[in-house]
Amino acid sequence: MINIITGAVSLGLLWSITALGVFITFRVLDYADMTVDGSIVTGAAITAKMLTAGVHPVIATLAAICGGMAAGTITGLLHTKLKIPAILSGILTQIGLYSVNIKIMAKPNITLLKVKTIFTVFTSSRYSILAGGVLTALAFVTLLNLFLATHFGNAIRATGDNEKMAKAMGIDTELMKICGLALGNGLVAFSGALISQNQGYADISMGRGSIVIGLASVIIGEVLYHKKGMLNKLVSVVVGAVVYRIIIAFVIELGMDPLDLKLFTAVTVTVALSMPRMKNHILAKVKNAKTNKSKRMVLSREENAL
Repeated sequence: MINIITGAVSLGLLWSITALGVFITFRVLDYADMTVDGSIVTGAAITAKMLTAGVHPVIATLAAICGGMAAGTITGLLHTKLKIPAILSGILTQIGLYSVNIKIMAKPNITLLKVKTIFTVFTSSRYSILAGGVLTALAFVTLLNLFLATHFGNAIRATGDNEKMAKAMGIDTELMKICGLALGNGLVAFSGALISQNQGYADISMGRGSIVIGLASVIIGEVLYHKKGMLNKLVSVVVGAVVYRIIIAFVIELGMDPLDLKLFTAVTVTVALSMPRMKNHILAKVKNAKTNKSKRMVLSREENAL
């Protein structure tokens, strides 16, 4: 049981970086970015190719971040310069990345067994992935919180909150969208690099459904930890990613077919998205019931007085 929880938490922390990237585009920038399914593979592909060529894991991982940022930039340019709708621009980039990723790896998958990774370089402990995931998640939560509090970060947030108002304030909203998408997909690619080094291979299909996993982490985190403030929101994303992985681990342990996990994830996201609305509906009913009860009590008193 401890091994299951430890493994789920470790993997959840690695996936939390993807969730943070989705949070930047989906919540901060208010942009439905579908590039994620491709950029996470780009990060894994670049890392795997460079590691097998003997490049240091740190350099390979940094190169993966650059590849993800390039993918996000392309999506941003398609949307801002060519005026292609947000969802379609992400889908077009994602489709193009499939061929690009195949070209990078020169084959559908690359194994990283017996290859030095970022985890084996710094420590050989059995808990190296857990420790590395905790440190990485804390570092990115802190850095993102500091960045989004800067003038540039506030400009990105303003673009997501109200683009017309941001333009009226003199903010270059097109540049903010491009930078936000580059940042988000850079985080996603970094996550892909870590995940591939953790699982020991990079595969062309490993990114399928990543956007749903990222959204599930964001929504679950918001439901469980809905305190105000950017730092709390970033922490909630990490919490959501870890909780999601723990749920998946226990569901598999209980005997669910792994092929049904996508359906389970879709249902989980649907339930999580509908919970705030259901909560408000229940609260409204309770409030109406109390109001009606008070009215009946008043009428009863008036009748007794008569």
